[in-house]
Amino acid sequence: MKNMNTPNKLTVMRVVLVPVYLVLFLYTDLWYAALIVFVTASLTDFLDGHLARKHNLVTNFGKFMDPLADKLLVTTALICFTAVGQLPAVVAIIVVGRDLAVDGLRMIAASQNIVMAAGWSGKIKTAVTMVSICLMITPLGDIELLNTVCAVLILALNAISFYDYFSKNGKILTEQK
Repeated sequence: MKNMNTPNKLTVMRVVLVPVYLVLFLYTDLWYAALIVFVTASLTDFLDGHLARKHNLVTNFGKFMDPLADKLLVTTALICFTAVGQLPAVVAIIVVGRDLAVDGLRMIAASQNIVMAAGWSGKIKTAVTMVSICLMITPLGDIELLNTVCAVLILALNAISFYDYFSKNGKILTEQK
């Protein structure tokens, strides 16, 4: 950890905060503490990428761990909501399925020396998902209508992002190399 750059340290911090969030959300009544941990972890997502690009600190570790850390954070939150009956399991399943499909496409692209950069639809999806999760952590998360609106937004933006990635890069699946 001592030899890591700041963006990579922030990514590792996000991974470490995931189980802290899980325990606070599922096993305490400290919703505000769970919210602070989730917001802190979410902010490290935006900050690490910004710092890495601005100061030319992009590393292979960061390229691998940053998206993994994001998926761990969001997936953990969605599964926690499912566990307490706040979100239908199908929402978490669709989000995880979309992530696996896009990651699979990225792996195939990488095997062909093609870099698939994150698109705006993915960035918007992530931001709206994180804001929705924050709302659902608060006592407002007890309002069924809010949870439904958040679930619909998450699903819609995952579908749009899925379509965006595959419409722009799906040809990778059919190309022979």
